[in-house]
Amino acid sequence: MKPLLRKRAVPAVGPRVNQWKGVRASQFSEQREQARQERLTLWKRRAWRVGRWIVGLAALAWGLTMITREMGPILQGWLEIREVEIEGIHQVTKPEVLERLVLKPGMGLHEVSTAFLAERVRTHAWIKEATVERRPPHLLHVSVVERTPAAIILIGTDHWLSDESGSLLAKLGKQDDPTLPLLTGLDPQSLHRGEARVRNAVQSGVVLAKLIANTFDGRVEVNLTNSSNVVASANGVRFQFGGDSLVDQWERFRKVKPSFKIDSFDGRKREVSEIDLRYDHRVIVRERV
Repeated sequence: MKPLLRKRAVPAVGPRVNQWKGVRASQFSEQREQARQERLTLWKRRAWRVGRWIVGLAALAWGLTMITREMGPILQGWLEIREVEIEGIHQVTKPEVLERLVLKPGMGLHEVSTAFLAERVRTHAWIKEATVERRPPHLLHVSVVERTPAAIILIGTDHWLSDESGSLLAKLGKQDDPTLPLLTGLDPQSLHRGEARVRNAVQSGVVLAKLIANTFDGRVEVNLTNSSNVVASANGVRFQFGGDSLVDQWERFRKVKPSFKIDSFDGRKREVSEIDLRYDHRVIVRERV
């Protein structure tokens, strides 16, 4: 029988390990140490630059604080508000504007917010727009645009002055202004709250009154109780408008008006008592004998 052969042990398989020996290994070690030293030096330089910036900014902040503390009273005197100039006021008085500015004695121009002051001035019922400007060394300039009265609104037994946007300007009480159109039929609470629906109704009424006034003499009265049936009157003639555009309905009447007899509008013979524009493509004229 053949003798059994002993198998040679096989070494375990693993990653190859490169080992540097002699001069080559020494060179690699020196290069690695040199790279580490360069990285360390670069980091120190960066830290030094950042440190200098931090110290510099801190010194600057400290210097500005000290300068501000020392120069504060001097700067306050240089820019102290000593005069307020108000431009564009007619209905509004200067004391009323100053009351809304709320400027404290000795306040400087650099201490006020022009946008905030302008917003306070605009809270006045008569003021539509306002701008505030600093004009060194001592002048604060205020420029305003006042609202223009456009109609009288009858609320109960009181007359209120309103502009064309529906903003209430002043309560006239029993006093009236016949030179302005009269608007009636508006809800008092909604009007005082400034609701968009009521303001739009006032705007429409003012526009309609201007159109009628260009054709008829006398004061124009507009009843806005029902938005789908606006009723207006001028010089004894009554107009009824539907829910569509009031301007378009009036334009329809303006186009057919030349076909009417002149004497039907001048108070002789037959007089026009009512013009109905509520129906599309129609102008219904009712006369009284």
